[in-house]
Amino acid sequence: MILRKALSTDAGRVGAILSEFVDTTDWMPRVHTRAEDLAHAGSLIERGWVTVAEIPQGVIGFAACDGEELNALYVAANGRGQGVGTALLKTLQDSRDTLTLWTFQANTGAQRFYLRHGFSEAERTSGAGNDEKLPDIRYLWRREGG
Repeated sequence: MILRKALSTDAGRVGAILSEFVDTTDWMPRVHTRAEDLAHAGSLIERGWVTVAEIPQGVIGFAACDGEELNALYVAANGRGQGVGTALLKTLQDSRDTLTLWTFQANTGAQRFYLRHGFSEAERTSGAGNDEKLPDIRYLWRREGG
């Protein structure tokens, strides 16, 4: 697996990974079309925020980070549990002293993942401020001694 900056030509696969998560997660409402997921992926890539994880078969996961704000970290279903998310997150942690992110309260797998990687809960909300209107949690990570 290699990690690299996303190219504009990766937008289709990044958008598909995002759509796959929505389509296969029973508690996640679809509030954006698949075309909007693709456009969102393209926008994140255009801003220079996206790192992709690539295997010989193609892009299998991605992280989008704006400075210290982790906006997205998704791994295709066939790549989960293989260290892809950990590799993407570790790359971000190696180059920053602080990271913050939001995840949904219903996403218990993500919560376990971030807690395992040194994040701590900073706040919970009702979800009134997110598109999905789902209760969420903000997590914070600080480098030890940083």
